[in-house]
Amino acid sequence: MADINPDLDLVLDRTIDVPVAKVWAAWTEPELIKQWFTPVPWKTVDCALDLRPGGKFHTVMQSPEGERFPNTGCFLEVIPLRRLTWTSALGPDFRPVPKLQTGQDEFLFTATLTFTEVAGGTRYIAHVLHADIDGQKRHAAMGFHSGWGAALDQLVALMKRN
Repeated sequence: MADINPDLDLVLDRTIDVPVAKVWAAWTEPELIKQWFTPVPWKTVDCALDLRPGGKFHTVMQSPEGERFPNTGCFLEVIPLRRLTWTSALGPDFRPVPKLQTGQDEFLFTATLTFTEVAGGTRYIAHVLHADIDGQKRHAAMGFHSGWGAALDQLVALMKRN
């Protein structure tokens, strides 16, 4: 994991009482991702993954009003049961994103998820890197900690049921 730059990065670091194998499954099986990835009342209505460096990471989020927001990125690193890294700055096969695809005022980021087995579960670290302070601040203001935290709570609840 890269060093944390507090001006450019956001981090969610929690220990959860779900085994690493189940956390990995929740992040790598599209049908599971659709069940927890987006904080309620939003939904993830589509997901496609190609789990390899250069592979596609694609989700479509839907607002409570029915508006859809597609997001496509590229996996940079896939280490089974340990780490996933992807970026929104590249499309599949490392193709640079020529412009923001949705036309909205977005920011590019790279996310690394690290899963470490600990007594009783998993230490879960989401480290999200931004290109500039503005992107980091916008992501934080959108509710990074509450949103990614709520999604993680949903992941935990789902995997405890499964």
